[in-house]
Amino acid sequence: MYTAILSVKVNINHFKIPSAYLQHEVDIDMYVPEGILGNEKIELLLVNDGQDVAKMDFAQLLEDAHLTKRNHRLIVVAIKASADRLMEYGVAGTPDFKGRGAHAGLYNDFIIKELLPFVKKKIAMPITGKVAFAGFSLGGLSAFDIAWNNPAVFDVVGVFSGAFWWRKKDLTDGYTDADRIIHELIDSSDTKPDMKFWLMTGTEDEKADRNRNLIIDSIDDTIDVVKELLKKGYKRPDNIFYYEKVGGKHDVTTWGDVMPAFLNWAFEA
Repeated sequence: MYTAILSVKVNINHFKIPSAYLQHEVDIDMYVPEGILGNEKIELLLVNDGQDVAKMDFAQLLEDAHLTKRNHRLIVVAIKASADRLMEYGVAGTPDFKGRGAHAGLYNDFIIKELLPFVKKKIAMPITGKVAFAGFSLGGLSAFDIAWNNPAVFDVVGVFSGAFWWRKKDLTDGYTDADRIIHELIDSSDTKPDMKFWLMTGTEDEKADRNRNLIIDSIDDTIDVVKELLKKGYKRPDNIFYYEKVGGKHDVTTWGDVMPAFLNWAFEA
């Protein structure tokens, strides 16, 4: 006997959400599979830098992902960055050495107190599976920070070419690796959130190599995040997956190429 696995069509819905915290509207695209009955495992993925998601053939990526998830339905919310991206993305409560990320706490409040209630009202069915937050570059740093600080909300974090270099001091101002903000956050946290981490870099993400060890900084900084997580007691591969894409660049093409691997890992059947 053979069981037919039917394709799942994904529709894209556009919304503007007024935010009292950010004092402006936030544009989102919601990717919603057709024909959700409510008896499936309904899962949710938020993605920062939704304008980059829009440059991928993301509806097709999501339709393909559903082919191996017979009783899963994944809804994706792509949050488009505002003109204040460099202030809203970052680590809440700790701006970088240029003062960037000063509104990261407000962006956290928008996600938790405004966006998620809006999305859940639109879905109008309980989310019975995983809830994940992902992002690209600085949007990945933001997703990591928000998920880490809201472990009751998120189960999975996905970071593509994350800006883990985010630091309190400039390189010319006495910088050491201890000045990296997210690494310090992980190290100083008293808690160990119950979640999984998917971290990705490309071997051609950048050229910078501040410690001259012949490994680009994006790889060094991401591997050091993995080390901090391991020190917390997380395990590989159970809680942590690190994907280093040979030839991968800091661009939408690379992130789109590895997106299916993230979706398959984060929302396994």
